[in-house]
Amino acid sequence: MNGNQRNEINYEPQWFQDLRTAAQQQETQQMPAIKKVKFKRWNLHVTQPQQHVADQTKLAKINLDQNTVNTFVQFGSQTTQNTLSSQYTQQGVIMCDFQTALQEHEALVRKYYQKSLVQQSHQLLNEHQANFQNGLFIYIPKNVNLQDVLTSYLIQDATIQQDYVTHVLLVVDENSEVNYLENLMTIGSQKTTANIVVEVIAKANSKVTFTSCDQLGAQTTTYLNRTAQVAQDATVTWSTAMLNDGHVLADFKADLIENGAQADLQIVALATGKQTQGIDTKVNNKACYTQGHILQHGAILGKATLTFNGIGHVFPKATGSDAQQESRVLMLTPQAKGNANPILLIDHNDVTAGHAASVGRVDEDQMYYLMSRGLSKEVAQKLVVLGFFGPVLAKLPSQNLKDQMLALLERKMQDD
Repeated sequence: MNGNQRNEINYEPQWFQDLRTAAQQQETQQMPAIKKVKFKRWNLHVTQPQQHVADQTKLAKINLDQNTVNTFVQFGSQTTQNTLSSQYTQQGVIMCDFQTALQEHEALVRKYYQKSLVQQSHQLLNEHQANFQNGLFIYIPKNVNLQDVLTSYLIQDATIQQDYVTHVLLVVDENSEVNYLENLMTIGSQKTTANIVVEVIAKANSKVTFTSCDQLGAQTTTYLNRTAQVAQDATVTWSTAMLNDGHVLADFKADLIENGAQADLQIVALATGKQTQGIDTKVNNKACYTQGHILQHGAILGKATLTFNGIGHVFPKATGSDAQQESRVLMLTPQAKGNANPILLIDHNDVTAGHAASVGRVDEDQMYYLMSRGLSKEVAQKLVVLGFFGPVLAKLPSQNLKDQMLALLERKMQDD
């Protein structure tokens, strides 16, 4: 399917078509600058954009509750469920697929689309703009505090050999609050590429709690870009469980652009089999009295590789700001490979900053103690891993989310 056919089908506005055309004409071969991750031979380029309509009967494999309110489900590029409560609709809250947003909320999309990506430019983002067909748009108006979680299931259709390219834009206006849970999943086992971009715009005095459970398939090679732009006295708390089974190149960033902005990025990652996960997490303190914290814990089984890059950059005008980071990696098998790279870039002297990093193998004495109490090696190993993830899981906003994360971690360890 070429770009003109896609535009005609989805009735994209001219300015959006122009962005597609510009992306298609870009000649740059520059790739994301992510250190110590060997991804040059990965199949990250979008060569087979989705053309087939997903078979919705295949959703039965993952047991989604079709009656849950405030839930959005998209299988491939087809939206199969969108149950925003009437109470929130009456308050002006919008939750819809991206195609609908371009048709019915064009002015809002145009105002905020790519706003958080303004300083990012490389080949994978160009391919994303040129090829993405759908996604999710959420808008929370001024002075609206949502008491319930908004949940999305963005499900790749890998039953056919086609690439998955989707875009999420979450805009939280001034003095508003939202709790959003995102689930990335795969149905099928064809060899594919996923190119996923998530933008969060947190306006002044807003509060965003963003939790994501990423479970893409073993045959899916993924580029995942999540970026937040945080305004004056706004807070973004980002908790991510990286539980994918294939190769993943993750590019996470929070830009603290106005005074008093805060971002707290918490990541757990479990690498298994022969996969490689490279996770680059960056917070830019660009204004006064901003606060950026990064907490990353990862465990590795089998012959897998996991790399954490934690980057805190305090800009020259960021008086009184705070940049902290901690990255820890635990290797549980002899052939596991791990890296934790703390990077602090400090361009101002009136700030506080710190970092901690460690890469180590499982404590044999701890394993011996647990096994001497009658536990099998598998159970003892599971307890060690869950304890290692404890400091990150403790920061999750609800017990339900903690239980869900624990269940997913246990399942991935059992599958290895």
